[in-house]
Amino acid sequence: MNWMALELSLKLAAWTTLILLPVGIVAGRFLAWQKFRAKPVVEALVMLPLVLPPTVLGFYMLVALGGDSIIGQVYQALVGRTLVFSFEGLVVASVIFNLPFAIQPMQRAFEAIPVEVREAAACCGHRPWRMLWRIELPLAWPGILTALVLTFAHTIGEFGIVLMVGGNVPGETQTIAIAIYDQVQAFDNASAGLMSAVLLVVSLLAISMTYFGTSYIGRRHD
Repeated sequence: MNWMALELSLKLAAWTTLILLPVGIVAGRFLAWQKFRAKPVVEALVMLPLVLPPTVLGFYMLVALGGDSIIGQVYQALVGRTLVFSFEGLVVASVIFNLPFAIQPMQRAFEAIPVEVREAAACCGHRPWRMLWRIELPLAWPGILTALVLTFAHTIGEFGIVLMVGGNVPGETQTIAIAIYDQVQAFDNASAGLMSAVLLVVSLLAISMTYFGTSYIGRRHD
């Protein structure tokens, strides 16, 4: 069992989820209630990573973050190493790859809040941030929880974009999914089976949290 690869996957999933929490809330709330001509295009761009092959997205991420790009050159000048084939590069790629898993459930949750509730809160003198904290977030919490769990579980199992952007550097970019692939290539089915079982259990527990959490919240509001 490659515990280092599992730890790296959990770390990547945690950072991705943490970053996408505020991004998903802001973007989901904006897309839920704002109307503008380019909204279908923006929503399509958010959903694009869901249908685009990971290798294609990984290729564009390599071009955008590589040493020949402005982002890559600035990062290398500041940090002293390349952004691609590093854990930081994996985080950037993972955040972009998981945008639809974070934003769409939150957008649907905010859309489900009746307009009358927001209008009543505004009439009572609630400021936008107070309204968000005291009214909108509690009502949208099931969707937010779903988005966080889906993002976390999906990140743990990422393979294509991780391999394209991060390569296979043990302790730096070798996630559990890549470690499983390496063991299969080495015909070590026992190790591959063990790591696959651990990944299956972790993913199942993460997804189960969504159902338990939404069920608990539903009972509290009944």
